[in-house]
Amino acid sequence: MTRFTDFVPHGVIPAVLLPFHEDFSIDEQSFRSHLRDVAAVEGLAAVTVNAHSTEVASCTADEQVRVMEIAGEEVGGRLPIVHGVWADGSLEAARIAKRAQAGGASALLVFPPAPFTLGQNADMAVAHFKTIAAASDLPIILFQYPLATGQGYPMATLTRLLDEVPSIRAIKDWTQNVQQHEAQVRALQSRSRPVNVLSTNSAWLFSSLVLGCNGLLSGSGSVIADLQARLFRAVNADDLAEARRLNDQINPIASVFYAEPFVDMHNRMKEALVLLGLQPRAVVRPPLVKIKEPEIARIRQALITAGLLDASGRRREAA
Repeated sequence: MTRFTDFVPHGVIPAVLLPFHEDFSIDEQSFRSHLRDVAAVEGLAAVTVNAHSTEVASCTADEQVRVMEIAGEEVGGRLPIVHGVWADGSLEAARIAKRAQAGGASALLVFPPAPFTLGQNADMAVAHFKTIAAASDLPIILFQYPLATGQGYPMATLTRLLDEVPSIRAIKDWTQNVQQHEAQVRALQSRSRPVNVLSTNSAWLFSSLVLGCNGLLSGSGSVIADLQARLFRAVNADDLAEARRLNDQINPIASVFYAEPFVDMHNRMKEALVLLGLQPRAVVRPPLVKIKEPEIARIRQALITAGLLDASGRRREAA
C-alpha cells in the first residue's frame, strides 16, 4: 500500500466502523465493502481506523493489525489512513505507533490515557507524547477531550505539547465548549507552524466549522461522509445558504446518533447502515448491547427526514 509521506491532517476524515459476525468475530467481507463505500465519497482527505468507531477498546493487538491491513488493501492506494493509538501506558502506545507506521499508516490519532482521569500534569502529557514520537515519525493528531473528563489538556499544557513535540500537526477537537473550541481554533491555526483543528463536535458540526476549523474527523462520516464533505466545502466557500441547507439534512441524523447514552453513537451508526442496505447486520461487542426497536425506528425516521431513505424505507442518494 502507499504511505502518504507528506500528509498533514486536514479536511474531511471519516472514522469508519468495524462490522462483526454474530459470534463477535470481525466480518472482513463487510468491512471491505464499508471501506469502499466510504472511500468512494468525493472530497475526503483520509480515513481513520482503530479508533472509537471501530470499537478499538474491545479489539486485540492482532485485530488492530488486521484492521490496518484490510484498510490498506482496500483504500491505501487512494487515501491516507489515520491509525488510532489507544493505550493507557506510554510504552504500549509507542508500540502501537511503531506497528502503525510499519503497516502503512500516514498519521496517528493519539487518545489520552485513562489514568489522566485521576489527575494529570503537563510533564505527564509531554512524556507520553514524546515517547510516542520517539517510536514513529508519523504526524500526530492529538485527541483533545473535554476538560471535564480529566483527559483534556488545558491550554497551557496544550501549548507546551505543541512547542515540545513538533510531530503534533493537528488536534481532534471534542472540547464540547464553544469558547474553548474557538480559542483553540484561533491559537493553534495561527501559530508560526500551524496546527490544524479538526472538529469532532459532530452534534453541532455546522456551528463548529464556521469558527474556522481546517477539517473534521467524525465517526458519523461512516454514514454521512458525503453530507459532511459538502458541508465543509460550503462553509469554506462562504456559501451560508447551502451550508444551512446541508445542516438541515445532517441535524436529524446527528440528533439520533448523539442522543444519550452517548456511548451508543457508533452502535446507532451501524443500525443506520443496515437501514440503508449497506451492511448486513449491526453487531457490537460487549459491554455494548444492541439497541432496541423503538430507537431503531427513530433512526429510520431521521434517515427519512434527512432524505437518505424514502417514505417506504428504501435508500436514495443524498440531495
